[in-house]
Amino acid sequence: MYKIIGADGRVYGPVADGQIRLWIAEGRANAQTLTLAPGAADWKPLGVLPEFAGQFGPLRPPAIGPVPGMPAQPRKTNSFAMAGLIFGILSWMCCCGCPFNILGLVFSLVGLLQINRHPELYDGRGPAIAGLVLSAASLMLGFGVTLLHFLLHPGHVSWRFGTF
Repeated sequence: MYKIIGADGRVYGPVADGQIRLWIAEGRANAQTLTLAPGAADWKPLGVLPEFAGQFGPLRPPAIGPVPGMPAQPRKTNSFAMAGLIFGILSWMCCCGCPFNILGLVFSLVGLLQINRHPELYDGRGPAIAGLVLSAASLMLGFGVTLLHFLLHPGHVSWRFGTF
């Protein structure tokens, strides 16, 4: 004689295996229903007992749905991350990088912060990092070229302190 724990949490039985087969056919018991077999010491799912294993189709994992409390909308690419990437690219194409490299750094950092703060809402970590790298490299190149210019042409720099 078998005992089962119903969906309501109550123990039913002892019943014969014919009654359990009837409950399976009616949908009142399934492969995950906990069962205490005759002579067993612990409760097991009904689907693992050999005498009932043929009553169920292949076991499938439960479908993954939206997590409670999380929005069901798809994640979107962060606009600040995309703007940072665009400014990073522009910093290599025009005006010796300035002011696009600074804008690229700012927008990329803001985008990364928003993505890290709300990963369930935003994608775009790759574009944000690419914009950050492009903008930082452009800024460093601009400083390097400026410093090299001052070192190679010291006569163009005149420091006049004390004169207004």
